[in-house]
Amino acid sequence: MTLNPLQRSQLAAAFAAVALAAGAGGYYLAESKGSSPVAGAPAARKPLYWYDPMVPAEHYDNPDSLSSMGMKTIPKYADDSGGPSAVPGVRIDPSSMQSLGIRLATATNGTLAGSLDVTGAIDFNQRDVAIIQARAAGFIQRVYGRAPGDVIRAGAPIADVLVPEWGGAQGEYAAVAKTGDPALIAAARQRLRLLGAPGGATSGRGMTTIRSPISGVIGTLDARAGATLAAGQTLAQVNGLGTVWLNAAVPEVRAADVRVGQTATAELAGFPGERFTGRVIAVLPTAQADSRTLTVRIELANRDGRLRPGMFATVHLGDTSRSALLVPSEAVIRTGRRTLVMLADGKGRFRPAEVRVGREAGGQTEILAGLAAGEKVVASGQFLLDSEASLTGIAARPIAGGAK
Repeated sequence: MTLNPLQRSQLAAAFAAVALAAGAGGYYLAESKGSSPVAGAPAARKPLYWYDPMVPAEHYDNPDSLSSMGMKTIPKYADDSGGPSAVPGVRIDPSSMQSLGIRLATATNGTLAGSLDVTGAIDFNQRDVAIIQARAAGFIQRVYGRAPGDVIRAGAPIADVLVPEWGGAQGEYAAVAKTGDPALIAAARQRLRLLGAPGGATSGRGMTTIRSPISGVIGTLDARAGATLAAGQTLAQVNGLGTVWLNAAVPEVRAADVRVGQTATAELAGFPGERFTGRVIAVLPTAQADSRTLTVRIELANRDGRLRPGMFATVHLGDTSRSALLVPSEAVIRTGRRTLVMLADGKGRFRPAEVRVGREAGGQTEILAGLAAGEKVVASGQFLLDSEASLTGIAARPIAGGAK
């Protein structure tokens, strides 16, 4: 914290007025002028030295000394708590807290509001895919002018295929059907099914038209007129477009704010003013090492087919509010090695306490450990108190020592 000369002079004067002092449990006890000793009262304490709180490294041996800043020095006392149970801390006269700009706040249980806005990209629903294959060896007699990327409806023809083996089985079925023997007819029909004739077709000369079982977009197409087919060879792959996936990149530090089943909305530049609503169906188990993000999969309805794979979207992952122990964010001191707050006991004594923090939103910070509801912390002026505590060697209350 950098102060200009005027601020330094004002703070120094305020320190001199309230005689801020600290130590391993040390107290500053102001004595009224002209007060007479009381029988049995402890003897007056002897200062260790005199100093200027604005330049605490300078020590003087008499009360009339002036610091290098030209300010009158104040006494520094050793610990006179009278026992090992005293709580260490920096002491300030409560009546002087306002002049030092010290403001207190209470740690309270409340709701930490917040939302999670990230980016994502539209992708095919990989669970809505049809693989179109040849059920038996044969030849492609005709193709229907399809190409990868074409959008087709369910039942759209892909290719006409000649399967010689079907022709023989169909002729056999026709001959058996004339006998009128139900058992033989059933056996002939079953043979056609086993050979892969669609629906166990009982008529025709080995010709069949292979059609798409679903509506969608052709991903791959390997049907060419005159080509020879092997049994099980893939002719085409069709990706359905009834629903699409929106893969959102969520920072790993916000992983706890995302759950399966959570509502999400998406906004796309191509459709200004519109919101598409879906739900989280999966949080993928691996993180992206380069961006330190998790992939959250959201399923969106796409009844009119306007959402196209590859489109980018802004994703709003709903209300991520949750109950938490909260303190004002300005009360939190981050040193780089640890995070602190300055505790206040309500009687003018202050002590640093180490805390573990969580999310921050709306000027409030979540405290995960190190504080209990009802404890008071310094929301303004805490850096000055923390500096004094550091200079006088006051140890911070560890997280393990805080109320749970």
